[in-house]
Amino acid sequence: MERRRKPVSKSARRLDRTTEAEDALAALPYIADLIHHGQITIGIMPPVGCVAVAADGRHSIAMLRRRGDETLAQLLTRLDQAIARAFHDDIFTDEINSPQ
Repeated sequence: MERRRKPVSKSARRLDRTTEAEDALAALPYIADLIHHGQITIGIMPPVGCVAVAADGRHSIAMLRRRGDETLAQLLTRLDQAIARAFHDDIFTDEINSPQ
């Protein structure tokens, strides 16, 4: 018979996740607006590496490649700025398909 791992109890400390989520979305207003009618995707896309993509239905608004020393927070901030450029100036960012 296979052994089962015993469940590990988590600490009793709870965070107010609603407040944290609201604070995070307030710092990224264009992402917050987009996810009401579109989506963002963050992940690994071989052979490109880590990417962040924002789409509005069937249309890509921004496709960013994560830079070598860039944190996730910095990538999300750049994505938010790219979405703002698309909304206000009709400039769509594509770092994935453009030649390097």
